Amino acid sequence: MINYEDRLNHLIAEALNEDIGEGDHTTLSCIPKQAKGKAVLKIKEAGILAGVAIAQKIFHFVEPTAAFNIFKEDGTTMQPGEEAFEVTASVHTILTCERLVLNCMQRMSGIATLTHAFAEKIKPYPSKLLDTRKTTPNFRLLEKEAVRIGGGTNHRFGLFDMLMLKDNHIDYAGGIENAIHLAWQYVQQKCPDLKVEIEAGNMADVTTICKLGKGKIFRILLDNFTPLQITEALQIIEQQFETEASGGINLNNIESYAATGVDYISVGGLIHQAKSVDLSLKAKLI
Repeated sequence: MINYEDRLNHLIAEALNEDIGEGDHTTLSCIPKQAKGKAVLKIKEAGILAGVAIAQKIFHFVEPTAAFNIFKEDGTTMQPGEEAFEVTASVHTILTCERLVLNCMQRMSGIATLTHAFAEKIKPYPSKLLDTRKTTPNFRLLEKEAVRIGGGTNHRFGLFDMLMLKDNHIDYAGGIENAIHLAWQYVQQKCPDLKVEIEAGNMADVTTICKLGKGKIFRILLDNFTPLQITEALQIIEQQFETEASGGINLNNIESYAATGVDYISVGGLIHQAKSVDLSLKAKLI
């Protein structure tokens, strides 16, 4: 399992190092080191706010004594003209952290806003909305956190916390039977707590998995199935395994997938199709 705090601190340190390098020369050139200031996060676009807690972490990472006053919490709706937080700190801290804070919050708020739109579509149904590993390298931690804030559920974080036998794994392993057998052997010998999910590409795959996967597979991924095909597959599966729908699912059709009774619906677009939300950090003189 991942240690969220450790990974977050690592992400912040690496991001600051990438941006600051040998020094924030602009700030160093014209702002006295002892100068204190305030800044306010101003909202310029409607959506779901995400990243306030991350902004606080960033400022406190650089200046632990910085005062951080939250006006709007993560996960709340936001409108243009509202303010999310106010920070009081060294002006050097504010200016050095400004772009990292905005980059994180704009991206996270965009993901949370899109996730919320998807989640609202399937609210009347028991299906849960999942993200995927289609994330930005080295930013997955916060993209998945934004999905959670927006009302989604996180799928596996990486390759290490679940076995997921997809089409390429199955082909390279020599077919479904071999893939299930080898994965189960591996789990028993190396990591018995890990669960195994397997992809089905058609109805014949579903039948084979149901026959061979009892006690070994916990979830069947129904990839690129239509809602009608999922309904048929669920009749074969008979609740012996958890089920997940994926592939070609968007805001226009997700409700029809939820209506089938499938347990989970994964949508890569929650992250890779999200548009950043417009926010700004404005200085206030003390």
